[in-house]
Amino acid sequence: MTCAIRAICMTLLLSAVGLPTISAAAPVGDESANVQQRSDFQNSRSVFAKTKRGRVGFIGGSITEMKGYRPMVSDFLSKQFPSTEFTFINGGISSTCSTTGSFRLRRDLFKDGPVDLLFVEFAVNDDQDAQHAKRECRRGLEGILRQCLTANRRMDIVVTYFVNPGMIETYGRKQTPLSITAHEPVAQHYGVSTIHLAREVAQRIDRGDLTWREYGGTHPAARGNRICADLIGSMLKQAWSGAPGEAVDAKMPEPIDDHSYFNGRFLAGPFQLNGFEKKTPAWPRLPGQCRGRFAENQLWCADRPGAELKFNFTGVGVGAYVLAGPDAGMVDISIDGGPFRTIDLYHRFSRGLHYPRTVMFDADLKPGEHQILLRVSNKSNPRSLGQAVRVLDFAAN
Repeated sequence: MTCAIRAICMTLLLSAVGLPTISAAAPVGDESANVQQRSDFQNSRSVFAKTKRGRVGFIGGSITEMKGYRPMVSDFLSKQFPSTEFTFINGGISSTCSTTGSFRLRRDLFKDGPVDLLFVEFAVNDDQDAQHAKRECRRGLEGILRQCLTANRRMDIVVTYFVNPGMIETYGRKQTPLSITAHEPVAQHYGVSTIHLAREVAQRIDRGDLTWREYGGTHPAARGNRICADLIGSMLKQAWSGAPGEAVDAKMPEPIDDHSYFNGRFLAGPFQLNGFEKKTPAWPRLPGQCRGRFAENQLWCADRPGAELKFNFTGVGVGAYVLAGPDAGMVDISIDGGPFRTIDLYHRFSRGLHYPRTVMFDADLKPGEHQILLRVSNKSNPRSLGQAVRVLDFAAN
């Protein structure tokens, strides 16, 4: 059967089951298609059908955390496998990028058991929140994908590229947003399927079939989330339309970047403290909003210049997952007794929010054992109200 005939047959099939006939039906390998199916999804299908249980994870920023495409895809899977008991894991944390995702993946997604099917969403936050360069986009996503396949070589994975106004404008100039140009080769390298929702939305708007307001904005409305869920559903229905196939281990290729965050994890210590203390900040007395998910957390805190914290770690990179609020300060960092470098924790979104972000102190160390000394700087960002350092977790790669 030719690719063209197969595409026509799939269009008829999708119409018959009530799903939209969209560009996802284009032949696999057609780079203009808005669905790039690189897996047959037989691994997750086998687990769902044979064991009658399934663990499905979602990791991303606020688009994942919100009630949007995630519950729609969960509902689709429950209907596809009505006899299967699913555990759906909401690993979305607003404002976070793929760097943070790579460090929290094991804790937030894998701590209670293997995940059979994972959905990843970081294109928007890598673009607008972190404003990552291409290298950081690549290192974050490769860190996530490689950790996934290390944890479970039979995990099926889908990466979805959501969209914001700036990314729509980029498509309007016949260009591809930077985060997507960085993520797509990584997904291709690991044989991971991708949903080009950003391009789908831009094309529909260009054709006059959709407006940005109808889509719902950066945090999509029901219609926008439905477009995404239907793209995913169409791909999975196509993959599962034939007889069940064999479950097989995915191949593990060589890393694209040896310093990608595939050894990313949070550190348990021990930490040597001199002026720092671990506590729950008195948020109501501090300027700026603290989101409820962090309100009861104990953080490593200091707000006086000269306060120090020291610890050892193994790897090639080190950083901190911080809440950077209106009073966020700077830190002076020395690694292995080297000269101090000053790093600003304040973020442009810190003005009214204790903003969650991962700040890398150094991501290109030589492999091995290292020691870091962190000191609260006597400097601060001109926009900051203070010199506070509040660390949720220290991270190493």
